[in-house]
Amino acid sequence: MAVRIRLSRGGSKKRPFYRIVAADSRAPRDGRFIEKLGTYNPMLPQDHEQRVVVNADRIQYWLGIGAQPTERLTKLFANLGLTKAPVLHEQPKKSAPKAKAVERMKAKDEAAKAAAEAAKAAEEAAKAAAEAPAAEAEAPAAEAPAENSENSAE
Repeated sequence: MAVRIRLSRGGSKKRPFYRIVAADSRAPRDGRFIEKLGTYNPMLPQDHEQRVVVNADRIQYWLGIGAQPTERLTKLFANLGLTKAPVLHEQPKKSAPKAKAVERMKAKDEAAKAAAEAAKAAEEAAKAAAEAPAAEAEAPAAEAPAENSENSAE
């Protein structure tokens, strides 16, 4: 008999609640099981203590005699420190972005870099302009008599 540690769904429509059970792999999802090992409530926040409640000793026992947890439970058990974290598989090439999508992403990145550079240049220009009025305030006073003398000479 192949034993699986899996989730058995309970709760109402759109309000899931799961029992973590050890069951024969041939038994229906919500049907007969060997032992209840805990509960999982996905509706609670991830840091809530009642989100995953398990009997760690019994889970270790079932894992020790060869029971296989589902992928979801492997992740949950890894977060609790009961098993090693599952190996994440690389994204298959078939579902990777195609050539035109890659070009669009590159163009978008380049446009964002250009906008950032333009913003930086505008900021520097504004900074220089803020410093310039102080220098210009002194310069027009010196230029003003020269302009008047030129106008009077004509």
